[in-house]
Amino acid sequence: MVRKNLTPSIVKKMIPARKAKSRKGENGTVLIVGGSYIYHGAPILSSIAALRCGTDLVYTSVPKINVSSTRSVSPNLIVLPLVDQKLTKGAVNKLLGTLPRNLDSATIGMGLAIQEKNALLHLVKSLLDRDVRLSLDASALIPDVLPLLANKNVVVTPHAGEFKRLFGTAPSNSKKERITLVEKMAKKFGITILLKGPTDVISNGATTYLYEKKTPGMTVGGTGDVLSGLVAGMLSKNRKTVESAASATFINGLAGKAVQKKFGLHMTSMDILDELPFVMKPFDKIV
Repeated sequence: MVRKNLTPSIVKKMIPARKAKSRKGENGTVLIVGGSYIYHGAPILSSIAALRCGTDLVYTSVPKINVSSTRSVSPNLIVLPLVDQKLTKGAVNKLLGTLPRNLDSATIGMGLAIQEKNALLHLVKSLLDRDVRLSLDASALIPDVLPLLANKNVVVTPHAGEFKRLFGTAPSNSKKERITLVEKMAKKFGITILLKGPTDVISNGATTYLYEKKTPGMTVGGTGDVLSGLVAGMLSKNRKTVESAASATFINGLAGKAVQKKFGLHMTSMDILDELPFVMKPFDKIV
């Protein structure tokens, strides 16, 4: 098992260069699926984070009740309405019929209200069958999904409570035990796990990256949604899930630290979005 603390030099190698003569769509096309009557903001935060990550195109799929509010936030988002207020089999089938063929990655679950468990499983399986790299968060983290994910290009991004729901075991408060547990589950289920906490633990069961944030201001709602968008954005350009998750974690953490330095413990997730271009600029490469 290889374990490393994330550093700028390590992360720079994980972020692919952009071709000087590239065209629209060649630098990543991402799908975001989330939102509900209550949590309308989660997929918006993820979508803007994916764009700020340097992704060319972001398709944001939200329940029809959230469409107007989502569109009003940014003209940069391509909004695909879910035909029902919650995720249903019919809504998934309709969505699958409208997706672009060149979709690279997707993140599912941020604030998402799921009416039918089988609808989520159908969406996940259909995207994986299209070779779309996936990041799963929040309500998408249920045990039933695990059999679909083995040895696919998938990242799961749980906090401690979601980790317990997904794997049936609660992470310890001991840093060493948390690392060991993440590595064990990642290897067992053939996935990359990003366990969020004071120290983020990212592992695919063979390689583990650690990132200690030291930013208590990031407990504010929405920072995990930003992270999910960054993971999907990174996945759209890098097929190595552990590298995509690790680089997203590092960039999210850098932005959080910069914002906390400015605003102290009064930051919001929107502040982190605004900071992303500045912390990512040193990692830009053009060939």
